[in-house]
Amino acid sequence: MIKAVIFDLDNTLVDFMRMKKASVSAAVDAMLGAGVRLNKEQATKILYELYDKYGIEYQQIFQKFLQKIHRKIDYKILAAGIVAYRKVQVSFLEPYANAIPTLLKLKQKGYKLAIVSDAPRLRAWLRLVEMRIQDFFDVVVCFDDTNHLKPSRLPFSKAIKALKIKPHECLMVGDWPERDIKGAKALGMTAVFARYGSVKEVKDSGADYEINDISEVVKIADEVNKKCAK
Repeated sequence: MIKAVIFDLDNTLVDFMRMKKASVSAAVDAMLGAGVRLNKEQATKILYELYDKYGIEYQQIFQKFLQKIHRKIDYKILAAGIVAYRKVQVSFLEPYANAIPTLLKLKQKGYKLAIVSDAPRLRAWLRLVEMRIQDFFDVVVCFDDTNHLKPSRLPFSKAIKALKIKPHECLMVGDWPERDIKGAKALGMTAVFARYGSVKEVKDSGADYEINDISEVVKIADEVNKKCAK
């Protein structure tokens, strides 16, 4: 019987890549205007190469960018990039259209809710609070809580222990098969692939269920419980 639903955060509850691309574009424009001696295409390419190397959440990415292209950090340019990035980030940081109604329905039906995210703790909480959905969740597990990325069992195990349930009593909803789905299945959870949030084409997610809209989670949880009741 399903008693809880665990969600990944980025690209599962929030359209993270849409926000990231818009924020990076604004930051590049601002840094070019402040003195970076590249065209936008060149600057953007270098910035995403650095994200690939250091991680999409790396907090010193603009410093690395300036060191790479100018061999030093010009704080006027750095500040321009950071301010532009943050302004756009806030305006684009919204949950998917049906996320809040889905969370409400799940809570009304008595399901416990949790987050298991690879994001740093502060970044994850800032997103939750900015989207005003922080109070929906009974448990929030971030990278800092285990220092292990999914598909390690540790983040999932920590969430399950805090929820006081067993793995088979939980749905895990995520957009990344190699991390969310693989990690959940290894622990014995029912895995739901959020195809709507995947940033690349996935032919075989390995999940028990696949969804094209977050609202489908409610139906899946109810259906699993109906089967268990028979």
